[in-house]
Amino acid sequence: MSIFHDLGLGTNQKALKLNLDKQIYGTFAEIGAGQDVAGAFFKAGGASGTVAKSMSAYDMTFSDAIYGTISDKRYVCEERLMSMLNHEYNLLIERLDEQRGSETTFFSFANTVVALNYHKTNQPHGWIGCRFQIEPQGEFHDVIVHVKMLDNDTLLQQHAIGIIGVNLIYGCFYYHENPEILLESLRDNLSLGRIQIDMIRFEGPKFKNVDGRLMSLRLVKNGFCDLALFGPDGKILQPSDTLYKKHIFVLRGRFRPIINVHIDMLENGVRQFIQEPDVDESKLIVLSELTLHSLKEGQQEIDDKDFLDRVDILCSLGQTVMITNYVEYYKLVADLSKITRLKIGLVIGYPNLEYIFQEDNYKDLKGEILEGFATLFSQKVKLFVYPTLRNSIIMNCMRFNPPTHLFDLFRYLIANNKIEDIFHYNQANLNIQTDNMLDLIQKGEVGWEENVPAEVVKMIKDRCLFGFPCVVIPKKSKN
Repeated sequence: MSIFHDLGLGTNQKALKLNLDKQIYGTFAEIGAGQDVAGAFFKAGGASGTVAKSMSAYDMTFSDAIYGTISDKRYVCEERLMSMLNHEYNLLIERLDEQRGSETTFFSFANTVVALNYHKTNQPHGWIGCRFQIEPQGEFHDVIVHVKMLDNDTLLQQHAIGIIGVNLIYGCFYYHENPEILLESLRDNLSLGRIQIDMIRFEGPKFKNVDGRLMSLRLVKNGFCDLALFGPDGKILQPSDTLYKKHIFVLRGRFRPIINVHIDMLENGVRQFIQEPDVDESKLIVLSELTLHSLKEGQQEIDDKDFLDRVDILCSLGQTVMITNYVEYYKLVADLSKITRLKIGLVIGYPNLEYIFQEDNYKDLKGEILEGFATLFSQKVKLFVYPTLRNSIIMNCMRFNPPTHLFDLFRYLIANNKIEDIFHYNQANLNIQTDNMLDLIQKGEVGWEENVPAEVVKMIKDRCLFGFPCVVIPKKSKN
């Protein structure tokens, strides 16, 4: 049965449809910025058909007494959300399953949200989740979402939470057959720029084939956020939680495939970064960044298999992968700087240094290149430049000649420890180019293997990745 995304349904209509569905019944638990999700169901009419209980343990002491204590005392976190879902769903089943479980698909909705404070100095965000049954007395499924509220008014933010909460519950019951439609439906009746969703997780038997990495890609590709993250195990990570109070070190690349040059850049870049006096190695996280621009590479659409091939290799090497919609480095730094106040390091190739000093890249800024540099080279950011071989000459910072009117600016950045060459590197790597390696791989020619990590070579050959011309030998039939 094909699932149709009904864009014509308003929030009130969705809530009313759920209220009138005699099979759907559940509880609401909301902490923080208003009770707008439960409120939407009460206002729609017929809520007695859907709402078993609505509550808010707003006081921290009450919250701890009901849901248990939080290890780091942050109440707007995934840990608190999951404790709420566990408690409320188990209580629902315990009290009502015997009475009406054979004819009811139960759900528990929960959120924990912080809205804009009076001084407008905080980062409004929240965790939202729905645990639900697809069939009566069936196993439960979870859809967990992290949102950022962007409205500049508390009431508008509360209103947005009410809308997305209704969308989530509606999607869980009517769109669960197609998780991509469920995801897209979360912004129904919300204008662009009101919310961001930077993490979504699907759990349960029905969602066993949902690939979290592809969902991370969808979040960025479809404009829900500009940055998504997942770990070496492929599990989706919430950026703010993962990168909070961390030193972040980033390598951007196409990684098609990752080659020895990338490994050398990372290892030597990290080695120099942790020598910085204001860097604590125990708080370091290293990220491999894929941009939408690099994933498209001139194509109209991103190839899902090609994307998964790249991240499979990165994850196999223990990399944490970041997907972004940033072409310019200063935009990446601006976002990361909202998450951590600790030092950020970027390792770039020499051609990227040239790109950064091209003034055309900053024409959309009122302050042009100076405004971009003010963000890129903020107090806690440093670039590490990996050299390039051109015409038998090693090109590095000492040989970089920006336009004459930018030369003093460049020297200022060097003198103030904002840009630094990678000093220790394998000079043999300077003859390697990713495009050349990809061409050799696709033609099945010899010579590329020595420039690619051994485990990556094996994956490419075993799985015929990046167009490697595998020869498939048919199995002999048994007589």
